[in-house]
Amino acid sequence: MTQPLRIIFAGTPDFAARHLQALINSDHQVVAVYSQPDRPAGRGQKLQPSAVKQLALQHQLPVYQPKSLKKAAAQAELAALNADAMIVVAYGLILPLAVLQSPALGCINVHGSLLPRWRGAAPIQRAIWAGDQQTGITIMQMDEGLDTGAMLSKVTCPITSTDTSASLYNTLAELGPADLLDALAQLPALQQSAEAQNDQQACYAQKLQKEEGLLDFSKSAQALSREIRAFNPWPASYLQLPQGTVKVWQADWLDTPSQAKAGQVLTASKIGIEIACSEGVLVLTKLQPPGKKPMAVSDFLNGRADWFEAGSILQASTLLATTTLTNA
Repeated sequence: MTQPLRIIFAGTPDFAARHLQALINSDHQVVAVYSQPDRPAGRGQKLQPSAVKQLALQHQLPVYQPKSLKKAAAQAELAALNADAMIVVAYGLILPLAVLQSPALGCINVHGSLLPRWRGAAPIQRAIWAGDQQTGITIMQMDEGLDTGAMLSKVTCPITSTDTSASLYNTLAELGPADLLDALAQLPALQQSAEAQNDQQACYAQKLQKEEGLLDFSKSAQALSREIRAFNPWPASYLQLPQGTVKVWQADWLDTPSQAKAGQVLTASKIGIEIACSEGVLVLTKLQPPGKKPMAVSDFLNGRADWFEAGSILQASTLLATTTLTNA
């Protein structure tokens, strides 16, 4: 066990706040907290502090919110804190070399994937989206690259067939703080044995775009079921129907051969709405009509059965009515 460390913490969302809470509860001394500037949020678009800032203020910790750390004044301010280490969790700002080298033990990052797989902004969502069987937390010594630093420790967890990004987020948010404290307890030794990443095995978790949520039935049913789980809660998978945008929150898939056209509604019942895909059948089980809350398919179809008439074809931006099922 190393001596308690003087720590600067840098993070922004709830995922980061859970790590800050663990540090506050530990023997380490959090000397300052860095978080992104307050952002407009809610209906009134009032400036709202980040989850990390809110937690820091509750514990009377000094909070810094620079728009950038590239300026010499911001770097000098950070260096004056005389920290042993800077812990970075979903901060959202680039750390220049001067910042990376400022703490005695450097900057340590907690990343929500098994690096070098899924470097980048959306590792949790992309792991589900790609059909990965497991993911985890990597504690990394930061360098100037994007999630390219030497790895200090890893913990793994399975990705189940029912995991959404929300549930997997919570799982990793429980694993991360414990792994971080374990790593800090033996930090000098871990730095000596740090494992370089193999760039040949790297892939990047691109930031999610809202448009990705539009269901495309030219894909396989299995791939679409993963998308629905990966994009829950954001950006949320959806269908663009004549009646408006319908969000899809849950779906199953059947490995059933179908000669129907991709996007064709096969059946719509209280059990689910079956839609033919390029491979297999997607079964929608929880939907959200425009202006309403998410609901089970049985509730959705009450008064809306004509939205998914058997034989109709769902396309990328509209629904075309057909009279009978046709063979492709």
